[in-house]
Amino acid sequence: MILLAIETSCDETSIALLKRARGNNVRFEVLSHKILSQIDIHKEYGGVFPALAKREHARTLTQLCAESLLEAGLLVERTHDAPLSFNQKKKLDTMLSHEEEMKRALYILFEGIQKPKIDAIAVTAGPGLEPALWVGVNFAQALGYIWNLPVYPVNHMEGHIVASVLSQHDGIYEIPKVEYPALTLLISGGHTELVRVTKERAYHIIGQTRDDAVGECFDKSARMLGLPYPGGPEISKLAARARTEGIPLPLELKLPRPMLHSHDLDFSFSGLKTAVLTRVKNQGELTESFCSILALEIENAITDVLVAKVRSASYEIGAKSVIVGGGVSANTHIREQLTSFAKEEGLTLYLPGKALSTDNALMIGAVGLLHIAHDVAPKTKLHAHGSWKIDQKYKK
Repeated sequence: MILLAIETSCDETSIALLKRARGNNVRFEVLSHKILSQIDIHKEYGGVFPALAKREHARTLTQLCAESLLEAGLLVERTHDAPLSFNQKKKLDTMLSHEEEMKRALYILFEGIQKPKIDAIAVTAGPGLEPALWVGVNFAQALGYIWNLPVYPVNHMEGHIVASVLSQHDGIYEIPKVEYPALTLLISGGHTELVRVTKERAYHIIGQTRDDAVGECFDKSARMLGLPYPGGPEISKLAARARTEGIPLPLELKLPRPMLHSHDLDFSFSGLKTAVLTRVKNQGELTESFCSILALEIENAITDVLVAKVRSASYEIGAKSVIVGGGVSANTHIREQLTSFAKEEGLTLYLPGKALSTDNALMIGAVGLLHIAHDVAPKTKLHAHGSWKIDQKYKK
């Protein structure tokens, strides 16, 4: 079977076409996988501007889908006119009432190509920015309606979990058997969570941030240092330089490790941001040396908290595996420290390839195939949700 996957939860527009391979586990080859980043658009705002993200998804999604179908060899142009019927246009007008530009592009797509040989659609339904999510959800529903295909809503965070455990060999991706219980650390611009995974597709949130996510802390700290968006990679570059040069940390630049000894599994990073702001204001002129040293301390403070909470959570649930996902999982220092922890404790550690740590449709398609393998029923009417919990299998 061939599945088309759609991801629009934040500032990446992504389409993937996956072909399921034979085997007991979920195995597939990637026929096409395309990602359009909006980073350059949002840089001037120092973060993602939801209205712009929504607009860009709506503007580019249809073209990206056509390019993916073409790359996969699934796009066949019609040899004769086949206009949409009155009822089809009326239905699409209702579905896409807030997406006029995308609706016009879809009319051209539907009338210009034959129904592609795909069997199902998977789309991110949450969590994320709701305006952005709705673009992908409405797009998926329009494709499902015109092409008569089942549509599977996918939890974005489950996508990150599955992306982290994926293995690849000879061009075939596979979701392997994981030893349970597993502990998942999800770290991104919008999420910092610890999730107990008791079996495949059974998730229980056991800890989360009470205020800012770790990625947000990186980005806003970087902005205070005059670094461009996205700030996480910029902080990491400066920190790596300071770490290599062995620059000592002045006592006045020491930062707190929030909730390190809170005796629970929650996080808080707003106080760390405030502490960074205080150091920056006290410094006055932001020299290269100061920025490098403070970047190193920011990265170390965040990493210390993450590793300590993962350690506590793994003991609490008796974890046999640790899974780390989300955009911040690409941070080299965090990866190294978690690798050392897992080796010390004899735990299997799953980290995503850096290309799959960011938001992408491949991970959404992998979860869609997992749903199909578990005989999960597709949805006839989809909803976009900003929060984690989009159905009863996600328990807090």
